[in-house]
Amino acid sequence: MWNEAVIGTVAYALAWTAFGAAHSLLARETPKRVLRRRLGRATRLGWNLIALVQFALVLAVGRTVLPDITWSRSAAMTLAQLVLGVAGVAVWLASSRSYDLSRFAGIAQLRGVGEDDEEPFSARGPLAYIRHPLYAGSILILLALVRDLRSAETAVFATLYIVIGLRFEEAALLRRLGPTYAAYRSRVPALLPWRGRAWPRRFSDCGP
Repeated sequence: MWNEAVIGTVAYALAWTAFGAAHSLLARETPKRVLRRRLGRATRLGWNLIALVQFALVLAVGRTVLPDITWSRSAAMTLAQLVLGVAGVAVWLASSRSYDLSRFAGIAQLRGVGEDDEEPFSARGPLAYIRHPLYAGSILILLALVRDLRSAETAVFATLYIVIGLRFEEAALLRRLGPTYAAYRSRVPALLPWRGRAWPRRFSDCGP
């Protein structure tokens, strides 16, 4: 059983690596130009759908290669995971007011409202405490869903993917927003709000 688990873990890790590599490749300028030529206003929506299909394939690999190894959870652990899940959903809901979700999904572009990367800088709501609240909420939800080997490995690999992907995302934000984002990044933590409200209210929607 454990030999199967080790082999399955390696295969699952490779699937996540392939997902990350493909996601990074599609985010480069040349593939983006190709998608724009073919999809036009539906570029962002198409990009999201491609990523969703890739993610579904990764999860399918996990279901195929990993054995069903479960473990018992104490009442304290169950309660802790429930708290994490509620916190993660709360962070997601609070963050929904800080982002233009229609633009993020690609729906706004279909209506001809702006381009993919034109959303202005904003530090409203949770963004005044952490730079990436949606990712932070996702990590909390992943931890809350751990029930067995498969869900545990999914939480680990997805969290690693998020942490590594942040480096590329932050580099892109620095190129696009320049000193504004550099100042924001120097003050506001990435995922843990250990500084409290780190961004002044008067600068919530513009640079200092």
